[in-house]
Amino acid sequence: MEKLLSTRLRDQSLPESYILPPEKRPNNIAAKCKTIPVIDLGQVGKDREALVEEIMKASKEFGFFQVINHGVSEKIIKDMMDVGIEFFDMPVEDKMVVYSEDPKQACRLFSSINYDNEETHFWRDTLRHPVHPVENFKHLWPSKPSNYREVTETYSIMVRSLGLRLLELIVEGLGLGSGYFQDELSRVQLLAINHYPPCPDPSLTLGLPKHSDPNLITVLLQGDIAGLQVLNEGEWISVEPIPSAFIINLGHILQIISNRSLKSAEHRVVTNSSLTRTTITTFIYPSMDSTIQPAEELVTETNPAKYRAFKYPEFLQLYLALTADTDDILNAFMI
Repeated sequence: MEKLLSTRLRDQSLPESYILPPEKRPNNIAAKCKTIPVIDLGQVGKDREALVEEIMKASKEFGFFQVINHGVSEKIIKDMMDVGIEFFDMPVEDKMVVYSEDPKQACRLFSSINYDNEETHFWRDTLRHPVHPVENFKHLWPSKPSNYREVTETYSIMVRSLGLRLLELIVEGLGLGSGYFQDELSRVQLLAINHYPPCPDPSLTLGLPKHSDPNLITVLLQGDIAGLQVLNEGEWISVEPIPSAFIINLGHILQIISNRSLKSAEHRVVTNSSLTRTTITTFIYPSMDSTIQPAEELVTETNPAKYRAFKYPEFLQLYLALTADTDDILNAFMI
């Protein structure tokens, strides 16, 4: 538990184990003139074709976009953010119930990424656990705060519905059959509550390093404090908060299935010296027995398959071994 940032007194200086090598520090100033697209999902039923086109454009150019009028109520969003903040504010003995250094533990509170096996630590604590199907996992979730399970259940069901709805719009844009991403390709859903305390020196460390996600699609509730940055055409773009919006991030698996017509963008998290930042991340994953490959409908003589077929565990194993190095990971599966 001494590894958790949320249990320490505020450090006066950044511990040496969190100081990144100079070339990995967040010394790139985020571009102010660029931003990821904001898409109004309230267009559904009005001009669905235009909405699909907007999503596809953002998915190809950025791999990221924000959505508003998405159907998840402000109350559900506020309740989830409040219970996430309350969890990390609890006494040490209450959090200790779910703390684990075993990455195979289903419901787990931990710090950084892989604390005991990394050269440099990252300024983040995380509570992570599966949320779908709810009835299979709810008993594993924290029992404190007292409303954690109730709030998380409602939130996870609503966000899953949003994620699948977005995937169906992407299916239309790719020209695949309806329901392509249902069943095994979206069977697993994880929730992560990320806690980024004030950092003594944000110029020397990161909350998360540059990476792309190893899943299908990610739905992020950023809250009202900025910290996420997206790499686009060699520039870091700061994703500015929009009240009650969700940030949508395409994962490696969606890039592969789309035969590289869609983009899984690299991103990172920067810290700040004055505010605690809490985010709620929902990851939608393929099942472990699924086969991943470019969709047959997207492979032609003029556009041959760019990736070989593989079982999803093979991909995850390499992703973890290469510490999320995007080029090396994808190159290993290219034809």
